[in-house]
Amino acid sequence: MKTSDLFKTFIAGVMMLTVVSCSKDDDPTARITVNGTVLVGDVSDFNGDIDASFTGNGGSLTRSFVWNNSLTTADYNADITATAEGTFRMVVEDSTGEVVLDRSLNGAVEPDSYSGVTSSGASGVWTTTITVTDFNGDGSFSLSEGN
Repeated sequence: MKTSDLFKTFIAGVMMLTVVSCSKDDDPTARITVNGTVLVGDVSDFNGDIDASFTGNGGSLTRSFVWNNSLTTADYNADITATAEGTFRMVVEDSTGEVVLDRSLNGAVEPDSYSGVTSSGASGVWTTTITVTDFNGDGSFSLSEGN
């Protein structure tokens, strides 16, 4: 093999390694953490108040979890950083599968938070689904048994 061919092969290899190693750092990701537990799959089970956070660098992710609510409503709160991009969505279903809350935040516009009380539903095991889409930033949300 000629020296120039060897040099070209070496340069091509270095360029490929650079592209591969840089792309891993830049791949979009998102993460949702509930009560200190990173949600890896759907339907984790929690009791008591829900204190959660989410982060992303352009990634998208949907995760669900269940929690016990002995009352018929839930208090909720969600907040994203003012500089966040993408969307955050929280859907809460009561123990019969009836949607009692469906709210979203868009990082590109105000408001960057919401709070309130869900619609009335059936007590028992409630399901919450969180979706972050093309999300770049961080935020938090909470749920607790209502009044």
